[in-house]
Amino acid sequence: MRKIGLLVLIGIITVSAVGFELYSPTPDDSHKSKEDNAVIYLDAKSFKEKVFDYENNTEWKYEGEVPAILDFYADWCGPCKMLSPVLKNLQKEYKGKIQIYKINTDQERELSATFGIRSLPTIVFVPLKGEPQAAMGYRSQNDLETMISEILEVDK
Repeated sequence: MRKIGLLVLIGIITVSAVGFELYSPTPDDSHKSKEDNAVIYLDAKSFKEKVFDYENNTEWKYEGEVPAILDFYADWCGPCKMLSPVLKNLQKEYKGKIQIYKINTDQERELSATFGIRSLPTIVFVPLKGEPQAAMGYRSQNDLETMISEILEVDK
């Protein structure tokens, strides 16, 4: 009986580890280009290159070529996990019209502090012109599509 319990426990751990590996971003994700039409994971360095160089600019100047959505998230955050597939779906649906970036707040504490991220998930809509606008908490795909249309002025 102990052997069966141990085998079940090992099976659960293995399945959990595989599931975590499938969900977790890999370091290679940070350098995907928009041609890949993928959600891009940013660290502080790539954030400064692709979104905003907050160390050298005092006024907001978006570096991107298409409007963007910034998803400040954490791996332990339940609503963040629910939002992730929605954002991946939006990236596919708006292919080439927007870019979705993800920033892990646990790994990028300085970046999170710089932008005053205190609630997860925090979704920041970055239009080509004008100031970014933030929304806190999980949002449905329909809500996000409305915000993309109204804030980013992008239609499917």
